[in-house]
Amino acid sequence: MAVYTFKANSYAMKVYLYGSERLTARDGFAGVPSEYYVPVEQSAAKNFTLIETDKALANGWITQQEYDETISYRTETSPTQAVKFE
Repeated sequence: MAVYTFKANSYAMKVYLYGSERLTARDGFAGVPSEYYVPVEQSAAKNFTLIETDKALANGWITQQEYDETISYRTETSPTQAVKFE
């Protein structure tokens, strides 16, 4: 099955920013499709700040293992501050 970037980004927002989905099936959520697991973590690492990722862990939206995996994908171009829209 093809993996689409826009879907990975959407899943990442649902998991890491809103808590309306989980990476794996738990807490009454179905989890993202297995082929999207790594792309979602990569999207979060590329697009979200450490504060946003830390919040997802603190809220229980991701597990410690998922947090560690996500952090491992961060690079020097990963965001350090949230983007402000005016």
